[in-house]
Amino acid sequence: MTSTAQRPLDTSPGAAAALAVADAVLYEGYLLYPYRRSAAKNQVRWQFGVLAPRSAVDDAARPTVAGSAETWRQQTEILLEAPDDAVVHVRLRFLQPQHRGVERATPWGWEPVDALESGGARVLSFDEAVPREVDLVATVAELRAGLGTTVEAPAGADVEPLPEGRIVRRREPVSAVLSVQAERAPAPFPLLRLRVVVANTSADLPAAAPRPAVLRRSLVATHTVLAVTGGRFLSLLEPPEWAAGAAATCTNLHAFPVLAGLPGSRDLVLSSPVILYDHPQIAPESPGQLFDSGEIDEILSLRTLTLTDAEKAEARATDPRAAALIDRVDGIPDDVLARLHGAVRALRPVPSEPDAVLVGGTRVSAGSRVRLHPRRHGTDAQDVFLAGRTATVDRVLHDVDGSRFVAVTVDDDPAAELNADHGRFYQFTADEIEALP
Repeated sequence: MTSTAQRPLDTSPGAAAALAVADAVLYEGYLLYPYRRSAAKNQVRWQFGVLAPRSAVDDAARPTVAGSAETWRQQTEILLEAPDDAVVHVRLRFLQPQHRGVERATPWGWEPVDALESGGARVLSFDEAVPREVDLVATVAELRAGLGTTVEAPAGADVEPLPEGRIVRRREPVSAVLSVQAERAPAPFPLLRLRVVVANTSADLPAAAPRPAVLRRSLVATHTVLAVTGGRFLSLLEPPEWAAGAAATCTNLHAFPVLAGLPGSRDLVLSSPVILYDHPQIAPESPGQLFDSGEIDEILSLRTLTLTDAEKAEARATDPRAAALIDRVDGIPDDVLARLHGAVRALRPVPSEPDAVLVGGTRVSAGSRVRLHPRRHGTDAQDVFLAGRTATVDRVLHDVDGSRFVAVTVDDDPAAELNADHGRFYQFTADEIEALP
């Protein structure tokens, strides 16, 4: 393996943007609005990227790229153009569940309780999670033979004293293996298919174990971030034509790889249990994590503001991340909230060509006189009454598809001046008009 100095993910200009999206994936669904333990939607948690012990998973489940199905193995295949000395960096990221238990002191020792009032605050027992990362860095030449590394998140317990009790956080061991291999892909030019497999290797859990016990031995929100120096990844969503056949041979199981990082870059990939598009980004207006990145921040923020004081108190007692979310939304400035409303993402430059159309070789623009010949079908039925009438072009319009229309005022129309004041015109395509001298 290469030295730690050669870690493409740590040096890529787009790494921060890619990891910001990866963080959103890591906590997607961690806790949903209204962020209370008692809420129905928070009774069954950990919905994405769950890699459970194999004994607890039905191997007959249909293979799919969707990461919402619990499985024991996740596979990513992506196309890579790179020489043998190119360096590939694979970072595995996941959550290790842990139980936060609340206990109070008694003459006989510590007694587990569901909730505890301590220091003027209420604390609830709840399941949290610890973020984990494992890195594998190697050259393409090394990956041709295949490389792997073990993944161990050990058991543990942490005690946090409280004025009137204590919190005990307990974790059970999680083990897995991360395997990476590069092989030749079918293409007319040199091309590699890079395969990344993550598999849960815990083998001591009974097959009939209940889901809470299974989750404590699982990798949750499992995903990988890939980076390369000296090469480039190809999009599986929009591969170049010469690589389309190779893209079709890539098999992704419970993972969906997309190009990541800065728009237009090709050195980063995010393989997520959540289906994304190439170069996903966190909305710049977003004031912080809401644990539901597929939702609209404005809607969730406004809903959170409507929670009662009692509901907010329960959310704060449920989880420290929920408490921080409630505090952030409660203190959101008006100008930040305003930025969440009505953001436009799809603006395009105004066409630079002149506002004119050619009709029978004649240039027609604002001020031109034309004769109208409306189509008999596929148009406004009232337009047939304008057939043969003459009109004056007010302007040439463009629609989102690049088509052009002429907006005209019909000669001798008694309402022409009134319609013009309100911006109302008859519109026709170039094949429905005849240019007049």
